[in-house]
Amino acid sequence: MPQPSMRRATLSFLLSHPAHFIALGFGSGLSRLAPGTVGTLWAWVAFSVMQLWFSPATIGWIIAASLPVGWWACTVAARDMNVADPSPVVWDEVVAFWIVLWLVTPAGLLAQTVAFLLFRFFDAAKPGPVAWADSLFKPRDPAQVRWWQAGFGIILDDLVAAFCTLLVIALWRAW
Repeated sequence: MPQPSMRRATLSFLLSHPAHFIALGFGSGLSRLAPGTVGTLWAWVAFSVMQLWFSPATIGWIIAASLPVGWWACTVAARDMNVADPSPVVWDEVVAFWIVLWLVTPAGLLAQTVAFLLFRFFDAAKPGPVAWADSLFKPRDPAQVRWWQAGFGIILDDLVAAFCTLLVIALWRAW
């Protein structure tokens, strides 16, 4: 039986389902150039806006709710695109970078920039534990994709990248 072809992320795809809108970072994942970086930048701006309106505890609850909602959204978008980890799906970067910013706050622009650069390094280069997490739920045979696992895998490697970012920042602060 032939495999369904990959579906491209377009504006109509983005607007065709609420999960697509969330998973594609409210449109930031549509960037043709470095969608993960654009999604992370969108997360930074969104976090800055949230700080104006919400307490740190409320932001923590928003992040907590964003994880299962993001898992669902990433699962649906990946399934509908027929790709286990499509690059336009950037909700994983969004929620993971929110965690980083939430835990390093209060932090000035320089510290936030360092956090951004570290997170992008760990997410893009995938050293050590990030590569391990990235490979855990990637199917060897595309015909055998379990979409809920793929959705979880999309988010997991970014959570590990966030952890590595926070570890480096903690070691830097302790030193």
